[in-house]
Amino acid sequence: MDIKQSIKRQGIPDVLAQAARISTIMERIRSAMLHPTARKVAPKVTALELAQLCEVDKSKITYRLSRGDLPAGEMNGNRREWTMAEAREWVREFRPHHLRPAGAAAATITVASLKGGVGKTVTAMTLAQRLASLSHKVLLVDLDAQGSATTLFGVMPDSEVDPEKSAWPLFAGHEPNLSYAPQSTYWPGIDLIAACPMLFDAEFALPAQQMKDPSFEFWLVLDRGLDALRSEYDVIILDTPPTMSYTTLNALMAGDGVIIPLPPSALDFASSAQFWELFSDLSKQLVKNRNAVKTFEFIDVLLARVETSDAASSVVRQWILEAYGDKVLPIEIPKTSATATATAEFGTVYDLPRGSINAKTLSRARDAYDRMCELVEQQIQAIWALQLAELEQ
Repeated sequence: MDIKQSIKRQGIPDVLAQAARISTIMERIRSAMLHPTARKVAPKVTALELAQLCEVDKSKITYRLSRGDLPAGEMNGNRREWTMAEAREWVREFRPHHLRPAGAAAATITVASLKGGVGKTVTAMTLAQRLASLSHKVLLVDLDAQGSATTLFGVMPDSEVDPEKSAWPLFAGHEPNLSYAPQSTYWPGIDLIAACPMLFDAEFALPAQQMKDPSFEFWLVLDRGLDALRSEYDVIILDTPPTMSYTTLNALMAGDGVIIPLPPSALDFASSAQFWELFSDLSKQLVKNRNAVKTFEFIDVLLARVETSDAASSVVRQWILEAYGDKVLPIEIPKTSATATATAEFGTVYDLPRGSINAKTLSRARDAYDRMCELVEQQIQAIWALQLAELEQ
């Protein structure tokens, strides 16, 4: 064999051409999937789904409709449907005790992992969607330069995100806080701080500032940058890069709580061990050299992408339970065709329209995420209660 003929040498022009080609294809795929508006739309809510969100019997929905003091929705054939914005009004009426009390600030939740493909971004997105459906005002901050969460919102990170509207200016020291960055999304109740490739440069900008000013507290840039927004939102969700980077460290230090999605596989378990080792080393250095102090109100390990038929996963599940104890949430997110279908369409199981896949499969996936969000919402309410208790002291 002629070795020269087997080599396909590629130069910088080839790299640029490949980038342009894949960008064009991605735009074509997105336009086809989101046709005709090229923008996503939140799904409608049925009477049964509305009753579930409001935590009441369906008959209570029928009764309140007769009073005419809440949005009536519209009839679609023989079924009444509400927009997500209308559903949020109903939920505020029926679940007022679950909402952020006056005087409390946003609870900040960091979703982190050292390994891609574990369901990190999907966890962040589904949590945001469900909490917004329950009438919380949510800000999702995409800190991953790859912009997977941004893409799930129907926005292309490389072509549709202005770097000046991402977290980049904050990390670069150009802006004192993130008040310039939130933008509305297709899902009522969720605002987004989008990601873009420029976020990669945060890994150079933060240490560069540290070198210029030894007193610069690089690990608190995001935490302080969010302060201006904590009175405007109920929940702030931080989706991190799948690395222990300066950006991820900032996200961890900004979070009141942390959620770590962890599939029960040997490689993912080993990756989680590395996560804790790296975070522990960094924390010790910050405590030793900079007197840093940090307390998390909760750290949750979420069993994700679980295949119940996989015998090996049951062994790893036991490792996880032994290693993390009561940090493991009492719910497992199953690996289903519903999740795969949603991901292929740049969405989550909450985006899938009724009838698009087997109803039982969709219900199984959604029920797991509903339960996960219920447990997290309880912890969010505990954070608000602690905030108010501290104010009274």
